[in-house]
Amino acid sequence: MQQMLKPLLMRFISFGVVLAAWEYGGRTGLSAAFPTFSDTFMALFGMIQDGSLGKAYLNTMEPLLIGLVISIVFGVSLGMLMGLRESAEWFFSPIFIVAQAAPLAALVPVLTFAYGISLVAKVLTVCIMAMPVIVINSMGAVRNAPNSLVEMGKSFLGSRRQVVTKIILPAASPMIFVGLRLGCSSGFIGVILAELLITPTGIGDLISYNQSVAEYPAMYAAILSIIVASVLFIEGLEYLEKTMFRPEKRA
Repeated sequence: MQQMLKPLLMRFISFGVVLAAWEYGGRTGLSAAFPTFSDTFMALFGMIQDGSLGKAYLNTMEPLLIGLVISIVFGVSLGMLMGLRESAEWFFSPIFIVAQAAPLAALVPVLTFAYGISLVAKVLTVCIMAMPVIVINSMGAVRNAPNSLVEMGKSFLGSRRQVVTKIILPAASPMIFVGLRLGCSSGFIGVILAELLITPTGIGDLISYNQSVAEYPAMYAAILSIIVASVLFIEGLEYLEKTMFRPEKRA
């Protein structure tokens, strides 16, 4: 019990230090565009009360969830295929290595030109931000599965399917979850980029509109809300990992 409470306490202390520094920076008049945390929190509470934050999230969650589901399903499947077959790795890995290293935000105007200000462009933005990380981590996880266990499965006359499903996939799953957490965090970045650069809707619209009318507490409140949503989503994935794997098997 004490081992569980200590990391939680350290997290609360970390958040408290950051919020205290935010409040202090706002009160010292660091910038007219930098409000205090208390003003930001009040603006966030007001946006929740009037329903504007809820309506914004309804618009933001649609492309985000569609993009993340596509990225997870195809990313993990393709990463496993690349890890199991060298020919697939030779064919696909250069694409995703370049995609992971390239400034993908620069492709958003290209997607807008190709697909217009539509849901498809936003979903593709989420996918190009999230999928490379998921694919590369899934491939590495499968490729680095313990060779001794694989050889043992073969020596016991296990079929290729049995070796993959009962040995390689369970051994690779913790590392795959690392890719999922990193990919999903990139997906949140992608959906906000899409809403800022493609068409002003959802949380991106709240950020850009409040910036344009100099309502900086509301602007920071919208930014804070998407950060909190992203953290909670990633924490949910981490909780799922903890419930699925023993402590020594977690990433």
